[in-house]
Amino acid sequence: MSKGFRLTAATAIHQGDRPYQQDQVQVLTHARAQGCLLGVVADGMGGRSGGRKASDQVLMTAQQLFARYAPGHEKPAELLERLVEDAHTVIKLTAVAAEQEPHSTVAAFLLDPDGSGAWAHAGDSRIYHFRKGRLVQRTRDHSYVEVLVERGELSEQEALLHPQANILVGCLGMRSTPPPIDVHRFDSLRPGDALLACSDGLWHYFTPEELGAVIAEQSPRAAAELLVDEARHRAGGGGDNLSLVILKLEPLPRHEDDA
Repeated sequence: MSKGFRLTAATAIHQGDRPYQQDQVQVLTHARAQGCLLGVVADGMGGRSGGRKASDQVLMTAQQLFARYAPGHEKPAELLERLVEDAHTVIKLTAVAAEQEPHSTVAAFLLDPDGSGAWAHAGDSRIYHFRKGRLVQRTRDHSYVEVLVERGELSEQEALLHPQANILVGCLGMRSTPPPIDVHRFDSLRPGDALLACSDGLWHYFTPEELGAVIAEQSPRAAAELLVDEARHRAGGGGDNLSLVILKLEPLPRHEDDA
């Protein structure tokens, strides 16, 4: 890992006001490479058991692929592309065997020890990249309303309130079309940077400015707790399942940096 920063991370998950939990979230650290980690959020859909089976499959696929990942010899983007493709295939097989229609979103980022890496997503779970609290970039949802936003027919605020805001145009497990695979590569994150992966049950209630400020000012654990609590408050008894992963790159104390 670059000597210029240290990694701190936290996850959070809450059932919200739904009768069952279909989200899954995990941060995996590499067994053989210090400073290499994988963060994954999956939002399952398709009934009580179907949606949870789909999100479970995303995590199991991530665990299997990451266990074999060789930093420096393999590219992060290639692992993430395979994660999306393999999880999609198995979710479709589950649907055939169980006569269900499970689906899942995925938002995942992979960081190599040198600070380079990639992120990928499918569906409307998002990844945000902040630098000292300011938004650098976020993923674009594979949803009907996001298409309207990109066309200039809706503002982002109008999209949140649109009656068809929950309609996805792409996710894992769809029978008719392969999942969209949007991959972003980055050469090097730096101290003061943060990544947030989260399901729509969280991001729906916050502006990017609010998310960036909380994450910049708090530790990952404290930020995760605060965001979950505030999302629950703003949902007013109608909240979805919600899940998130926060990763921060913090400057090393001077004596550690010079050691």
